[in-house]
Amino acid sequence: MSNERVQLAHGSGGKLSHDLINQIMWPAFANDILGEMHDGAQLNIDGCRLAFSTDSYVVKPVFFSGGDIGKLAVCGTVNDVAMNGALPLYLSAGFVLEEGFPINDLQRIVTSMQLAAKEAGVHIVTGDTKVVEKGAVDGIYINTAGIGKIMDGIHISGKNALPGQDIILSGFLGEHALAVMSERHGLQFPQSVISDCAPLNGLIENMLRAVPRIAVLRDPTRGGLATTLNEIALQSKVGIMLEENNIPVSSAVQAACDILGFDPLYLANEGKMIVFVDKEFTNQVLDIMQRHAYGREARVIGKVVKEPCGQVGLRTRIGGVRLLDMLVGDQLPRIC
Repeated sequence: MSNERVQLAHGSGGKLSHDLINQIMWPAFANDILGEMHDGAQLNIDGCRLAFSTDSYVVKPVFFSGGDIGKLAVCGTVNDVAMNGALPLYLSAGFVLEEGFPINDLQRIVTSMQLAAKEAGVHIVTGDTKVVEKGAVDGIYINTAGIGKIMDGIHISGKNALPGQDIILSGFLGEHALAVMSERHGLQFPQSVISDCAPLNGLIENMLRAVPRIAVLRDPTRGGLATTLNEIALQSKVGIMLEENNIPVSSAVQAACDILGFDPLYLANEGKMIVFVDKEFTNQVLDIMQRHAYGREARVIGKVVKEPCGQVGLRTRIGGVRLLDMLVGDQLPRIC
């Protein structure tokens, strides 16, 4: 990559993102904790197990149906901490503001962060603010980092997937990506599409207290469901087979994808999660999820298989099998 330049697709969460990480970041920062390549780091400090995660948010536009960059920043980091089997506790918030950014918009964003943190039961306890000259950033960028305590007896990892496990998805795909895109381009779909941005830690706590043996948790954000499952298949050295008939996509999102040529399997989500669990616990986990506001549409979408190792397949509605690779380009830039 030494002679190349950074492209928008390097931030898509797909193949180019992985190239950037594996060829530039990993050789410089390699260590056992980072090597887990999860949604956050799992730390053991004097016997106290903690999860730590950070993310930067550059969404355009900053306000969209169902949320804004502030709600996104809080929920995104809360969810990343929770995907490690942790109870999120504290967040930091760093702001990079463009000269001339409207104070009323900043107040609206900060209030949104306050409300999202309250819903998630976390506190924003430290932060930083920088203002740069006009044109140096696009309005506002936010970085949040979060820390939480990993629940006793819980061991979540992308390396825990085993053949025979069921794969559960908590709800409809693609809502966040389409909500941002429709706002950005002034598109009006036949039915409204609202971002699914939400804190999932309460639901995850309910699940883990009832079923501590959940193997893998992951939220399919950048790169969508297909890319996230490819990451897990590679980490666990297993195959994954999905059933197209079982994957929930709303009629509004599907219609928009048909019109615009997008694949909902690769669209970003900000309030959904993937759960890998042994078959004996599937019905119990589903019952807990479906009784929660953020998991009512949960369903089993596939299973872990032994072969082909490191690959994800989709059994189509007509009975064939389609190979789902990682996202190669960038369907929608700057959506999270």
